[in-house]
Amino acid sequence: MMILDKPEDIKLFRLASLRSALKLEVIGMKRRGASVYSIVKKELGFKGSKKEVLKQLENHIKTRSI
Repeated sequence: MMILDKPEDIKLFRLASLRSALKLEVIGMKRRGASVYSIVKKELGFKGSKKEVLKQLENHIKTRSI
C-alpha cells in the first residue's frame, strides 16, 4: 500500500486522475458538469484539441515525477 501524504504527491496523483479521465473523454465518454478537458486547459493553460492537451498533460506529469 502506498501513502501519499505530501502536498506534491497529492497534486501528482490528482494530475494522474485527470489524465485517466481525459483519456476516457478522448475516446468519447461524457460526464456531468465541466469536462476534464476544460478543467485541464483552465488550470494548466494548455491549448489545442483533446488529444493535444492529453499529450501536454502526459509530458507535464513526466517532468514533475522525475
